[in-house]
Amino acid sequence: MKLLAGVSAEAASAAPRTLVERAYLGLRHDVVCGKLAPGERLRVEHLKDQYEVGAGTLREALSLLVSDALVTSEGQRGFRVAPISLADLEDLTNTRVMLETEALRQSIRHGDAHWEAALVVSYDLLTKTETDLAESGSDLWERRNKAFHEALIAGFDSTWSKYLLSILYRHAERYRNINWRLTAAHASGRDVHREHEDIFRAAIDRQEARAALALEAHVRLTHDIVKRQA
Repeated sequence: MKLLAGVSAEAASAAPRTLVERAYLGLRHDVVCGKLAPGERLRVEHLKDQYEVGAGTLREALSLLVSDALVTSEGQRGFRVAPISLADLEDLTNTRVMLETEALRQSIRHGDAHWEAALVVSYDLLTKTETDLAESGSDLWERRNKAFHEALIAGFDSTWSKYLLSILYRHAERYRNINWRLTAAHASGRDVHREHEDIFRAAIDRQEARAALALEAHVRLTHDIVKRQA
């Protein structure tokens, strides 16, 4: 199944195969991490040299980011980084909770031994990163955190749910990076590893309701921390 115009999660995790994909991944990373600020004008004539591609290739990459809702198109006036707001974050959080908790419930119901084994591996890798303070908040942590969330719902056979959740995850990551990027988590006394452990234990024990509640609390806490800082 080909999903809209974006680059798939599988392609994003591998080495870029085309110049468009390379530019897309580079731009997406810089938008998500906040290097390209919300509302910033994206001037093709300036960025094409920075990302080492031609103007046409860069426009194609920016169009893919429009599909991801990370960039907005202004017609003849070009592109801008999508804005952020508390209202957008709240909508994002509510939608993610709705989709991800149901996906987790279905994954617990239908996940087999391979699902369990992959979930254990992803949790162990994330745990190693979270117990190493030098890696906390790093790109490695982000990759392993995303892999853990993907492993939780991997037992649910819904390509659309996984695709939509991958988009929502990137937006949630962007809010973390722009608004608090770990320091707020420390200031709030938040124990992210404990949150992940609670979700993992409930999921691996097939405690569907408990796992869904733990996941919802985990996702909503990010929203609450950002909101307190606003």
